[in-house]
Amino acid sequence: MAKKNYYTVWNGVTPGIYSTWLECKAQVDGYEGAIYKSFPTLELAQKAYSESPWLYVGKNAEKKSIKVNINDIPEIEKDSLCVDAACSGNPGLMEYRGVYTKTNEEVFHLGPYEQGTNNIGEFLALVHGLALLKQKGYKIPIYSDSRNAIKWVKEKKCKTKLERVSENEALFYLIERAEKWLRENTYTTRIIKWETDQWGEIPADFGRK
Repeated sequence: MAKKNYYTVWNGVTPGIYSTWLECKAQVDGYEGAIYKSFPTLELAQKAYSESPWLYVGKNAEKKSIKVNINDIPEIEKDSLCVDAACSGNPGLMEYRGVYTKTNEEVFHLGPYEQGTNNIGEFLALVHGLALLKQKGYKIPIYSDSRNAIKWVKEKKCKTKLERVSENEALFYLIERAEKWLRENTYTTRIIKWETDQWGEIPADFGRK
């Protein structure tokens, strides 16, 4: 099923909210200074229209932790696991977790660990989820919003440039254990990229944007 978007036009021939790209294009195509953006739900499009466009577009747009109702997005497989990480600083205190998509129930939560990075947390969360699902025999997919983590898992290597120091020794032990698991195990779990721009924040998000 094709993804349904709504389009907010702040500056165009006739500003407003449109339900198809063709309608939106008619308002902005060739219009000097046109300002517009797509949203996954009508509610988000209406909210954005009532606010400044610079909260949503441009290099100075605020980073918003937009939460949407996943039941409104049919392409998301609800019987699945979502993983995410958060890091206070780079490097800094890092933690990661997994939640069951359908209910938002937390399945695992590790950390915080000192002197970590968000990319490391995303990688560890994904491997943790893969190992857990294989151990339990669950045939459900995993969602991650990190392209780096998905790539590192496929390559079976956490390609971090973080310096190994005494403060993060425990974290590097987890990395080595995760890499070892990837080398020694096979899995059939599908890893799916969570499309944040289309669906809002992943359910496992820590809400610290």
